[in-house]
Amino acid sequence: MSRMTQINIIGGGLAGSEAAFQLAEAGMTVVLHEMRPVRTTEAHKTDGLAELVCSNSFRSDDAQNSAVGLIHQELRDMGSLIMEAADRNQVPAGGALAVDRDGFSAVVTERLSQHPNITISREEVTKLPQTMAIVATGPLTSKALAAEIAALTGADALAFFDAIAPIVYRESVDMDVAWFQSRYDKPGPGGTGADYLNCPMSRDQYEAFIDALIASDRVPFKGFEDTPYFDGCLPIEVMAERGRETLRHGPMKPVGLTNPRDPQVKPYAIVQLRQDNALGTLYNMVGFQTKLRYGAQGDVFRMIPGLEKAEFARLGGLHRNTYIESPRLLDPTLRLKASPNLRFAGQVTGCEGYVEATATGMLAARFAAAEMTGAALVPPPATTALGALLGHITGGHLTEEAAEAGKPRSYQPMNVNFGLFPELDETAKRGRRGARKQARKVAYCERAREDFAAWRAGAPPSADVADAKDTVTA
Repeated sequence: MSRMTQINIIGGGLAGSEAAFQLAEAGMTVVLHEMRPVRTTEAHKTDGLAELVCSNSFRSDDAQNSAVGLIHQELRDMGSLIMEAADRNQVPAGGALAVDRDGFSAVVTERLSQHPNITISREEVTKLPQTMAIVATGPLTSKALAAEIAALTGADALAFFDAIAPIVYRESVDMDVAWFQSRYDKPGPGGTGADYLNCPMSRDQYEAFIDALIASDRVPFKGFEDTPYFDGCLPIEVMAERGRETLRHGPMKPVGLTNPRDPQVKPYAIVQLRQDNALGTLYNMVGFQTKLRYGAQGDVFRMIPGLEKAEFARLGGLHRNTYIESPRLLDPTLRLKASPNLRFAGQVTGCEGYVEATATGMLAARFAAAEMTGAALVPPPATTALGALLGHITGGHLTEEAAEAGKPRSYQPMNVNFGLFPELDETAKRGRRGARKQARKVAYCERAREDFAAWRAGAPPSADVADAKDTVTA
């Protein structure tokens, strides 16, 4: 029986770009549809593929005790284009993997544009295809296509608000106040131990800053007052409203840092800025996503010591993200139950984060390639980072009773984390009380690496991973 070899991918973000590359490398003919620059979004600034919007950080790159670092490594092992581009454009960020935005996007755009199996179509897609396709339109899916999805599924898309942090010109930071240091002097894979700019605050300065944050003028929701925030990306002024000490225990925590100009006095709070481009001319205000109006941002953020004369390459912003109720709408291979020719990938599925979006693009492409060629593919074990994330998206978070009743718990965007992984056995749980949490992380990662290697080698899944027993065939 002849098999299909052509597939459409809608959306040129991280998920769509990864999916296009994986399918093209597998010998498929790919048409990648990206609406920019024909139609822009409220968050994007360029027409480059895989443009990074909210941050330039892929978060921790530590695969020994971090869930996100683990998924980095799994993606690298599977030949991820996104991880290749990130590694080639890495900028110092301590233990995190941060990248030069423009260089990163340029690598992805060039690789896909020059691939002989990929055609890039610059147009807005307003109708869902009847042929094989992957929908990777991201959290900023156009209204027309969102309406198509809602009509097909019989369910309205859910939504949440996401915020963007400001970017400061490095030359405008007062280096008589600020200093370079990574928290605990941690160098990380691409850093030196002195990768962040640190701006210290006394208690009085911090209290005045909190007062100004809470009182400042903000961008209204424009009729979407009931739309929730994603808890992993709360506007800084919303965090301040949740408690005056919240920021000191979050993005402004002073631990692991020492002011070299006054080492005996511990700052009450510290604002960190992370390098945003390879030249080192732009720095991102870490954790300072905001919905303050532009004028208010300048007034409030220039209250921070060292940023009194700050010049902003980009101010923060707010946009509405949409995602589908994936556990109810998608099958275990990311196919839309109402229309199995369609797969969904990226943040529109309700995963959160750059690498999580990339992972779903990778998985959707691998599943699609298997189906199109008639091959069999065992999904990654739930004990791996890829498998744990897939389980969350496609229903692994449901209780049996809820699944049978067709009533999933509230589905919210989520980063990969160890809470999505199956529990460890009792031996792995043991350890000294003070070291138990760290030991558990290490145990999760060790188990994941073993099961991932076995999965890649085609070995049977672990006995405790029921989700990995089914194969995917055409």
